[in-house]
Amino acid sequence: MSSWRQRAVWLLQYAALRVAETALQCFPIDTNLASARLAGDLLYRLDGRHRRRAMKNLRASYPAAGEKTLRRIARRSCRHLIMVGVEVLCLPRLMQFNSFLKYVDLGEGLESLPYLAGDEPCILITGHFGNWEMIGYAMAAMGLAPTAVARPLDNPYLNDYMLRLRQRSGQKILMKFGVTDEALAELRRGRRLGFIADQDAGRRGFFVDFFGRKASAYKSIAYLAMEQNIPILVGGAYRVGNRFRYRFVMTDAIHPDEYPKGVDGAMAITQRYTTAIERLVHHAPEQYLWVHRRWKTRPPEERKKRRELGLPEKDND
Repeated sequence: MSSWRQRAVWLLQYAALRVAETALQCFPIDTNLASARLAGDLLYRLDGRHRRRAMKNLRASYPAAGEKTLRRIARRSCRHLIMVGVEVLCLPRLMQFNSFLKYVDLGEGLESLPYLAGDEPCILITGHFGNWEMIGYAMAAMGLAPTAVARPLDNPYLNDYMLRLRQRSGQKILMKFGVTDEALAELRRGRRLGFIADQDAGRRGFFVDFFGRKASAYKSIAYLAMEQNIPILVGGAYRVGNRFRYRFVMTDAIHPDEYPKGVDGAMAITQRYTTAIERLVHHAPEQYLWVHRRWKTRPPEERKKRRELGLPEKDND
């Protein structure tokens, strides 16, 4: 696509988002979520490619579950994805210091508050589960605004706008690529540093077990924690019911000084926080992003077998 056509597409996408955002502000959030559930059902029916990918991931992750159960989880996951999209556009008006507790239950996340409220830095990890965007807004509303590492959106107009929305709440956003030095500087300033840590890291990542299969995970998180000797907290926020109500939960607190320095320690830490993300998903499997290509890059031994069979080295589904 030529550059001017690409820019035109990006501008149309941006305009559509702003129109949708304006419309959503006219209605209560739970009314918007009811419409989002209908849109999610439509997405599940019409988007065959992503439906098949979700079912493939679910079959591999829950091999003992029946097809009916897996289809229900996949359909609800599509609903949840649209609901999260709607919520993200409404978060700036909902997650205010004088109102956010109407929507957030901190019950299962209270044990992490001593880390969060203290002066010492920590690394916060979640996955594409529940409403991962809401966590930063809620922390900012509590006066504990984190620094978050995010992947830039392909559309620069959408990326700039979403960046402004997030940073308006008090969060600081670092773009993912080449971010290690900036992240280290933030930790040295005593900031809380957040990652969505269930993203494919390509061939250079650590291959760790996630739902019984090898998945590539970024090495930098473990090495940052080990270098600075700071704890890693793993948790998230999952929806309770069909309304805009979320419960926080922490599934692990990892202290890097308990592990040997070097590759073995970093690998063990990476496996541990990945396992903690898996436990997080078990709270509400229908709130995980099953269309996410988490297992895209295969470990070396599998790539070799795939080449021998004439198959692509990556899972392109």
